[in-house]
Amino acid sequence: MLGLITAVVVLVLDQASKYWILTDVLDDKSMIIFTPFFSLVRAWNTGVSFSMFNNWGVSGVVILSLVAFTIIAFLINWLRKEPSKMVQVSLGFIIGGALGNVIDRVRLGAVFDFLDFSIGEYHWPAFNVADSFICIGAILVIMHGMLVKKQPEV
Repeated sequence: MLGLITAVVVLVLDQASKYWILTDVLDDKSMIIFTPFFSLVRAWNTGVSFSMFNNWGVSGVVILSLVAFTIIAFLINWLRKEPSKMVQVSLGFIIGGALGNVIDRVRLGAVFDFLDFSIGEYHWPAFNVADSFICIGAILVIMHGMLVKKQPEV
């Protein structure tokens, strides 16, 4: 239950942040520069991470959404069996973030990304709250797998 609650909270935070940034903050602007290393931008990603598969059109939306739903189903099944509270929350981060991006893809035809960081000439690809939670969740699951020893089965 903890992981599902976490997923719902992440989904709401993601969708609310995208709506707010798109309609109220950026409004008709394509970019707002806050510092030399951080801006808010209006970026539409029809692909996946780092704009991979960006040129697939409508078939890409369908295929990538089906792949995401398959992964989400796998993660929910894992979540049902997971005893670790930390992993439950981490899976909730990933599930909620993935759902947020799928909603964008199905509803808008692309994922809305708006966080833009750079260092000098190097630009990190724009991302959003969902992407942040997916990365944090994945890192926590990996760390848990590396650091926590499983009890031997009897």
